[in-house]
Amino acid sequence: MDRELTKQEKRREKQRKWLRIGSIVFGFVFIMGCLYHFIDSGIDGTGIRTGRAEQGVIESCITGTGKIVPLYEQTIVSPVTTRILEVYCNEGDHVVSGQSLLRLDLQTAQTDLQRKADEVSMRRNEIEQTALSSATYLTDIEMKIKTKEMAVNHLMEEVNNERRLDSIGSGTGDRIREAELAYSTGILELQQLKTQLANERKSHAASLRSKELEGSITERDLKEMERTIEDARVRAPRNGTVTYLNKGIGTSISQGEKLAVVSDLSHFKINGEIVESSANKLATGQKVNVRIGKETIPGHIASISPQSNAGVVNFIVLLEDDISSILRSGLKAELNVIYDLREDVIRIPNGSFFTGPGTYELFVKKEDKTYEKRSIDLGDSNFDYIEVKSGLQKDEEVVISDMSLYKKKNSIHIK
Repeated sequence: MDRELTKQEKRREKQRKWLRIGSIVFGFVFIMGCLYHFIDSGIDGTGIRTGRAEQGVIESCITGTGKIVPLYEQTIVSPVTTRILEVYCNEGDHVVSGQSLLRLDLQTAQTDLQRKADEVSMRRNEIEQTALSSATYLTDIEMKIKTKEMAVNHLMEEVNNERRLDSIGSGTGDRIREAELAYSTGILELQQLKTQLANERKSHAASLRSKELEGSITERDLKEMERTIEDARVRAPRNGTVTYLNKGIGTSISQGEKLAVVSDLSHFKINGEIVESSANKLATGQKVNVRIGKETIPGHIASISPQSNAGVVNFIVLLEDDISSILRSGLKAELNVIYDLREDVIRIPNGSFFTGPGTYELFVKKEDKTYEKRSIDLGDSNFDYIEVKSGLQKDEEVVISDMSLYKKKNSIHIK
């Protein structure tokens, strides 16, 4: 049978309860204090990089990205609308210049070529006929001129005869005037024929030049069609590797559609891109350090696109060692474009903490293994170094790893 506790018993029970709570709180505080002391006593230095400030040269760079592509690459497109009949190789095959890659259906193109060849023959015949007709017509006028010249000379003699007769009293003034009129008329008719001959020569020459021009245009069209059919035979333009090939036998191909790509995979270049805001620092000939994995290959800017696309400017980098074994088409690369060089500046090794010029809170070594947080103003950078503008002296040691986990601490001790 339960009985009611006395006031003294209730007081003792309450004291025991508070004692248990106090013990738990004390134990928790003690454990946290030990844990804090353990953490604060030192940080494991494994994976933490430090660097020493030194005086030296800093190459100011802007960072971009790039893609490795073949130095020489040629795309072959269909010059005519046709279809694929045969395929002679596969992607990845090495080919030599002039080697056949595909065979296209050229029956329609060859029919058009024969039609154009016939048209050229017709044009040549027209030119010959025009030249012959012109020569015949002009020769006829020239004969008329010679005949008229003979008639004019005869009329001049008659005028002279009438004047002699009149001088001895055997002639009359009327006959003299008639002879002179006939002579003057002959002179005008002769002049008219000569003018006509000159005009007809110009007219026929212009007509012949027009025919020859039409013939020349037709012949150029014929040669262009011959080149088109020759291109349609789809041969390798140079020694290289087939990196793309349309192997759809029987499929219809439109004019201008890509058929194959032949690349020289023994030499490479970089298709680089950089944000538009940094494009004003680019110039052809600038030195570029290309980093692929842990390797760096020097190069220079060969050309810069005059336009930006979606806030990005493209440029081409030629490499000093474009046959390096680490180069593979399609690989991504990090580019450091050097636009300035300064000597005798304080610099520290580049680290994972750095995201661009500005002020950083970094841990600087004070004594033993204690590092104290300090504000340091950093400037330009490259793959290897970061410029120190202020806040750090030569030979001081600084943590260059990402220490964002300890951003609330003013000092740390590295074990």
